[in-house]
Amino acid sequence: MTGLPEPLHRLAEAHGVATDYWGWTGEHVEVAAETIRTVLRALGVDAGTDEAVEAALADVDLAPWRRVLPATVVMREGWTPWVPVHLPHGSAVWLEIVLEDGQRWHANQVDKTVEPRQVDDRLVGEATFELPGNLPLGWHRLVAHVDGLEPDPTAEATLVVTPERLELPESMREGRIWGLMDQVYQARSSRSWGVGDLADLADLADWAGRDLGADFVLVNPLHAAEPIAPMEPSPYLPTTRRFVNPIYLRVEDIPEAAYLPAGERARIDDLASAAREFTKRPLIDRDAAWAAKWEALEIVYAAGLTGRRARSFRDYCEREGEGLLTFATWSALAEDYGLPWTEWPEGLRRPDSPAVAAYREEHADRVEFYCWLQWLLDRQLAQVQADALEAGMSLGVVHDLAVGVHPEGADAWGLADALAQGVTVGAPPDQFNQLGQNWSQPPWRPDRLAALGYAPYRDMLRTVLKDSGGIRVDHIIGLFRLWWVPEGHTAKDGTYVRYDHEAFIGILALEAHRAGAVVVGEDLGVVAPNVRSYLAERGVLGTSIMWFEWGEDGRPLAPEAYRELCMTTVTTHDLPPTAGYLTLEHVALRDRLGLLTRPVEEERAAEEEVVGKFRDVLRERGLVEEGADVEETVAAFHRLITQTPSRLLGVALPDLVGDRRAVNQPGTNDEYPNWRIPLSDKDGRPVLLDELTRSKQARRIARILSGE
Repeated sequence: MTGLPEPLHRLAEAHGVATDYWGWTGEHVEVAAETIRTVLRALGVDAGTDEAVEAALADVDLAPWRRVLPATVVMREGWTPWVPVHLPHGSAVWLEIVLEDGQRWHANQVDKTVEPRQVDDRLVGEATFELPGNLPLGWHRLVAHVDGLEPDPTAEATLVVTPERLELPESMREGRIWGLMDQVYQARSSRSWGVGDLADLADLADWAGRDLGADFVLVNPLHAAEPIAPMEPSPYLPTTRRFVNPIYLRVEDIPEAAYLPAGERARIDDLASAAREFTKRPLIDRDAAWAAKWEALEIVYAAGLTGRRARSFRDYCEREGEGLLTFATWSALAEDYGLPWTEWPEGLRRPDSPAVAAYREEHADRVEFYCWLQWLLDRQLAQVQADALEAGMSLGVVHDLAVGVHPEGADAWGLADALAQGVTVGAPPDQFNQLGQNWSQPPWRPDRLAALGYAPYRDMLRTVLKDSGGIRVDHIIGLFRLWWVPEGHTAKDGTYVRYDHEAFIGILALEAHRAGAVVVGEDLGVVAPNVRSYLAERGVLGTSIMWFEWGEDGRPLAPEAYRELCMTTVTTHDLPPTAGYLTLEHVALRDRLGLLTRPVEEERAAEEEVVGKFRDVLRERGLVEEGADVEETVAAFHRLITQTPSRLLGVALPDLVGDRRAVNQPGTNDEYPNWRIPLSDKDGRPVLLDELTRSKQARRIARILSGE
């Protein structure tokens, strides 16, 4: 119990809003009343006055009784949950289950007495039904038939039956596998248009599978960014998580490009030649690359589609439905009116407005262009996965799911009713970000998502899981609770909001099961009790980064003590590559950017001690000799993680070429060129895939991870 007024405390608890928490250094933190009230307002709850709080508490108590059925019921296979049905007192009712294949089952009523309640101006009773334990996995509907219910005698709810546990793919059941971790835009070839693309990814997977023996390539989120400049560089701040960034298309691989008239083919060749010069620049220039690629794609689109290609496009549009149409419409509007969309004419600020419907009809060809781009991406991604599997990989491409979306993006426009307003997502202060983090992303509203039957979440997962061997869920702790930061406040002024993790994880497991994919949860940072054991129970792998693993004795955790259901790596994209960590690049960078909360000398000494303790482990285990250079030490650290029982091992692409610069420094925006660092050698010279495939260090580490 905090110093908050007791009614406000109870109201916060009722809506899953934390009133206190434990910080990363072990201190107990009480959340300010202002933060609590702001977060409740973002959840649609008025807590501005004592009277409003009391009224809101009454609403919490009566809300279930005002609904005939819960908005959504999520259960595991084999469970037999009880479902309450609220109806006019004394009315007859029966409950029907409509399976996704059209079958109709009946639920049995339970002999349970519940006293009726006066709700507003009527007396409401409660009947209880038990759902059968042999329901098949899938997305079903509950239909309550109530005598005398007005204006409609039926009420419906979404019913989701999820796996008890997501089973591992066959290749991981007896032992472990390993793979590469690739920032696709960063890993370019001599044929790239300044940014790594899907053809480069296919070539990387082919080399890694055939020559190195890797089983997967884990890629950064490929989610779509803005269609106009400036394009947001962070793959973790996309405009939507359901669709893909067309900057990753390889124009030359579009079949229609081969049949263009000579003049148009020559223009595309000129654009490609100019764009390839961008690989010589010190930083990745997405805007320049996209401008060239956009012009080329316009030329190919104008050629049109015929025969089976035209049918394939129509089928794709029909399958993706309203979600694709909404995204394509937003993209066309952004092209016409610029961004942010909150400054568009008022009639265009909601996707369901008459003005938007009229715009879509008037600009049908432009909307179709953006649908066409997504269809091309769908086809090229499918080919990448097919090529990866043909190269011998057991998983192929493993996709990454970002935490959220850009506050001015397509999802913030098209899914505004499912997102909270006036707050953003972030993280509380921790060891590596002592000021906390604000990711500038609007969070899901848990109540609205349930009211929508979790359809936006499901549709997003299906797109990311399509044609993939797995999915990494960034900050999977956010499916249990998220750190909400009131707009205008610093990250440390936020609080946690609780989510229905049984629903979130269950739906994730269901969609991954149907896709035949493995799920890896990034469960680093401050983790609530029992979260990791719950994820393991559901078959979701965790994440271990070597630098973060410590034993209770103050020494690095013995590799034998690592988790088995886990993906273990030496480093991650939010840290420098291993060579950079060994040389304390992260300390120098954070000092330069003013991100330290203690003197740099103290920080450097502490990190030198950390590195020294890990070097000691290498020497004690005979993995490296005294005086070993950086390259030998990097290889030895990868040998160290092979001594863990972890089922997945990953190696970051920069570790194969001696790169030292982090691709991202959390807590910064323009202060550091986040997500714009090309794959480079130890001297900062860009390294193309053509050169990477000849790397001796790459083969050395591959042999280590393969157990040779």
